[in-house]
Amino acid sequence: MSLENELMVKFDMPSKEEVSDVLLKTLFKHNGIIKEFNSNENIVKEIADEFNLNERQLTAQIEIYYKKEDRIKRSSLWNRLLYRSGSYLAKEKLVSHPTQTQKITNRKEWMLTEKGYDQVLSTLKIPLSKKDSLQVKSYEVQKEQIIISETEIPNNYNPIDSSSKRKTATKKSSIRKRAFRYAVIENYQKKCAICGLSLHSPDNKIWEVQASHIVPHSQNGKDDIWNGLALCHLHHWAFDVGWFTILPDYKIMISPKITSLNPNIGYMSGVSFFEQITKDNSRIILPDNPNNYPHKRAIEWHKANVFCT
Repeated sequence: MSLENELMVKFDMPSKEEVSDVLLKTLFKHNGIIKEFNSNENIVKEIADEFNLNERQLTAQIEIYYKKEDRIKRSSLWNRLLYRSGSYLAKEKLVSHPTQTQKITNRKEWMLTEKGYDQVLSTLKIPLSKKDSLQVKSYEVQKEQIIISETEIPNNYNPIDSSSKRKTATKKSSIRKRAFRYAVIENYQKKCAICGLSLHSPDNKIWEVQASHIVPHSQNGKDDIWNGLALCHLHHWAFDVGWFTILPDYKIMISPKITSLNPNIGYMSGVSFFEQITKDNSRIILPDNPNNYPHKRAIEWHKANVFCT
């Protein structure tokens, strides 16, 4: 038995498998991402609390001799167990190692992979279909989101996918769909582009704001940042049914159909829904990066094909 294993037994430490299981659940709790353990004392303590580790266990040290450097290094036994558990999960492709994550985000973080995400959902008895609404981000989705957010607008951009190929739901399309949602929502800083509402569920797992396609999927609209708007549920619905549209200067235009509405309809606590979104000649809230503004071809399509005149 190695010295490390002897110390694990002596201090009655949890097994690597037990820590790995809790680590997966902790990643899920933190929406799929946690910082590396050396710079994340809160997570180190949070996982320790799951095992009710005492002060003796938390302060236990191990001396490691590095022959190549001819030196001895003292290390926390608990931190070493955490790192070994994370490395084990990375080897099983259930998480990405911080050195791997850093290559795409420039941050040293552990991230759930799609495989790890599926496993923790199964463990928690959460249907896989919930992946489309939860804010838990996988390594693969993060990679695709970066591509969506950082791609330069192509010349002669067309928001409609003119490909004749029949579209079927695949793992790749599911990743692209979720990456589009993250890219759009984060592009608008998790706020509705019309009213500015920013709100999430008490457990921080679901944001109220949604990623809306300007040219809808049903019309072969692309999952591109230029064909997306972040909208709250109410304004998403109103946009999709044609109650308002966006003009080329990003001002909001209300449908003239409002004149046919019953005078008692369209009010919230005495405030007109339509007047609220067009006061002061309103423009939508735009992203910080002009490259990611809604494309004029997309909003022109919406005005011509969805907006009620």
